[in-house]
Amino acid sequence: MSWIDSLRHFFEKHGFAVSSRFADRLGINVSNVRLFFIYISFVTLGFSFGIYLTLAFLLRLKDLIYTKRSSVFDL
Repeated sequence: MSWIDSLRHFFEKHGFAVSSRFADRLGINVSNVRLFFIYISFVTLGFSFGIYLTLAFLLRLKDLIYTKRSSVFDL
């Protein structure tokens, strides 16, 4: 498997979680969020892809910092 295929597989596996989490948060359809990022990336010539990666990093950072605990004894 070439490095391009492994890179594509990584982005397909982990990249779509950002769109689905934002769609759940906003209460809209996931395909509309993905379509929005596609249209914006054509208009801004890739600047929105940088915003997408920044949001993905911030979501990952938030997940590492804030974890849901079911009780006080889980500390």
